[in-house]
Amino acid sequence: MTSWIQDVIDAVYVVAVLVFILGLRAMSAPTTARRGIVFAGAAMLLAVAVTFFSPHLSNFLLIFLGVAIGGLGGWYWARVVKMTAMPQMVAMFNGMGGGSAAAIAAVELLTNVSSPATAGLSMAGAIIGSISIAGSVIAFLKLQGWMRSKPIVLPARQVLNTGVLAVGVAFGGYALLVADTFWLLPFYVLLLLYGLLLTLPIGGADMPVVISLFNALTGIAVGLDGFALVNGPLGDAGYAMVIAGVLVGAAGSLLTYLMAKAMNRSVANVFFSAFGAQEETGAEVRGQLKPIDAADAAVTMAYANQVIIVPGYGMAVAQAQQKVKELADLLESKGVPVKFAIHPVAGRMPGHMNVLLAEAGISYDKLFDRDEINAQFPATDVAFVIGANDVVNPAAHRQGSPLYGMPILDVELAKTVIVNKRGQGKGFAGVENDLFYRDNCRMLYGDAQTAVGQLVSELKKAA
Repeated sequence: MTSWIQDVIDAVYVVAVLVFILGLRAMSAPTTARRGIVFAGAAMLLAVAVTFFSPHLSNFLLIFLGVAIGGLGGWYWARVVKMTAMPQMVAMFNGMGGGSAAAIAAVELLTNVSSPATAGLSMAGAIIGSISIAGSVIAFLKLQGWMRSKPIVLPARQVLNTGVLAVGVAFGGYALLVADTFWLLPFYVLLLLYGLLLTLPIGGADMPVVISLFNALTGIAVGLDGFALVNGPLGDAGYAMVIAGVLVGAAGSLLTYLMAKAMNRSVANVFFSAFGAQEETGAEVRGQLKPIDAADAAVTMAYANQVIIVPGYGMAVAQAQQKVKELADLLESKGVPVKFAIHPVAGRMPGHMNVLLAEAGISYDKLFDRDEINAQFPATDVAFVIGANDVVNPAAHRQGSPLYGMPILDVELAKTVIVNKRGQGKGFAGVENDLFYRDNCRMLYGDAQTAVGQLVSELKKAA
């Protein structure tokens, strides 16, 4: 009887894994991403539900309590979080996954060290999971504005970080060697500290890469824990964790690579260079900032052959996506084609701008990535930049600039560039933006929602 039940459970796990894969596949395109999320959620629900029928499972009350607290908490936060705060929520949920992997590894190290392989896998899951949750906490604090977003660089940080990691791992190894679980306490404390120290020197401009990497690390930690569980009484659940962890780890690793590539930097450079800690000095920027008012900007757009809108984090902070949709609709009603240029690292997490614009009801076929849209800027009358900075900075073409080599949106090639910005500050990279001083650039100062609202009002008057 027990064998029959276990066979059914195994078959359901296989189905759940196949649905996971279909969900990931669907997430590769904006038009099917929602369906992919539903598929992945259904697969997770199926895998969790069937696990309750495992013959070796016990402590049902605690399990149901955990599921209830986690499920209700996740549902509530997902319902109330604003789209502008989505990166923070993603960072924290990634961290919770890493923390769960570290906790599972702790249980294995305390109760099921049946072989050197199991011990090693559990140790690896504990290390990666602990780093992931600690680093995700720092990412959350920086994204939320509760900690300064610029890099926080400690003296001799590389030596300090390496020492903390090495001593922490040594404590873990010693705990297994002498079979004294007391030493797992400093092991976990030092690994958490290492995760904090690793993330502190990373600036807000690099948060898309950080979020992607911690997501990948969480998947890897879960997969390692799954391998360790295979040797225990819930071995089949371990196989499910391995497959789910591998899928998440592989997808997150690929996304991390693509995000780093979009900035023409390596992942190691993102994590160890303290990029943005020092502002650029000695670079001469020629020209003057030339302001424009909403009335003149509206007239310029109304008579354009095409307007390309470039959204950035300033649009997200001001929650101006609905006003931007209204602006685009008004321009198109006047016969002006409107397109949106999306840089891969615009915003604070991968796809942030796409999600915000989709929430406002802007059609996916109007969104173009950098490679698709760059060739169109020279033939475009107006490029309207809303709250973006480093991703449109021509300093990326200048040798010696910290941004040198970073692929950018070539908005400076448009006949007229209108930049909406709250003030005259530099971007997260601390580099003065050459674009703002170009002869064809005009600055529309003010909060994005207010400024775009004024443009909408002026266009309506012109009607």
